[in-house]
Amino acid sequence: MQKFRIYLFLLATLIFGSANAKELTVLVVGDSLSAGYGIDIKQGWVALLETEMAAKYQLKWINASVSGETTSGGKARLDQLLQEHQPEYVILELGGNDGLRGQPLNLIRNNLQSMIDTIQLNHAKILLVGMQIPPNYGTRYTASFSKIYQELAEKNKILLVPFLLEGIAAKPELMQNDGIHPTAEGQPLVMENVKEYVEKLLE
Repeated sequence: MQKFRIYLFLLATLIFGSANAKELTVLVVGDSLSAGYGIDIKQGWVALLETEMAAKYQLKWINASVSGETTSGGKARLDQLLQEHQPEYVILELGGNDGLRGQPLNLIRNNLQSMIDTIQLNHAKILLVGMQIPPNYGTRYTASFSKIYQELAEKNKILLVPFLLEGIAAKPELMQNDGIHPTAEGQPLVMENVKEYVEKLLE
């Protein structure tokens, strides 16, 4: 009888402990690369990563990415998103549209830094997602643009995905006709580029 009571106690602990476990929120603030441009949103890397992580982690995913978003737009929306969702983790994937529009590098850097400051003031951990732009924008600009992410990651001691489209952007068969957005077939590879860093973020 005593063993049976112990068994029931342990079972109840497992059941109610799981039920009461806090669901942590991951907020993704990005542009069309995270919003699933040109494909079903369920085929995008964010949705794929949510499914992939579900077996191991109890997470609530909020994909607040908007196609065409810039760092200025993300900065303007961020406070409301943080207040509404109160995330423990934020994946910040912005800057690509700024670069494609030739925005001043200082503006991009300052906007990203401002968002990092705001997120940290809200006690959330950050995963910064690096981006690169095509070489036709000029060697100096493209090189300086890509360095922004590494510099911010080092300065703020946050995790960095070096390049979201690593191993994908250079393969036309994995890119849509615009040469900017991955196809549905390329999305699992994008997800893999991010997954290991998200796992580090959650440690």
